[in-house]
Amino acid sequence: MAKKEKEFYKAEDLAELLQVNIMTIYRYIKSRRLNAYKIGKEYRIMKKDFSKFLEDSKK
Repeated sequence: MAKKEKEFYKAEDLAELLQVNIMTIYRYIKSRRLNAYKIGKEYRIMKKDFSKFLEDSKK
């Protein structure tokens, strides 16, 4: 059985990927620059939303 690719990132994953502090990711979420869903105490970011965030950051 093939492993299904994750469709979501955790905020911690993005902080590690971008090499920034986790608080930076939380600030992006709070300022609505990065769309996220809060599930329990954790944020989940869809891959397509992260891609859009990166594209918007280029401009």
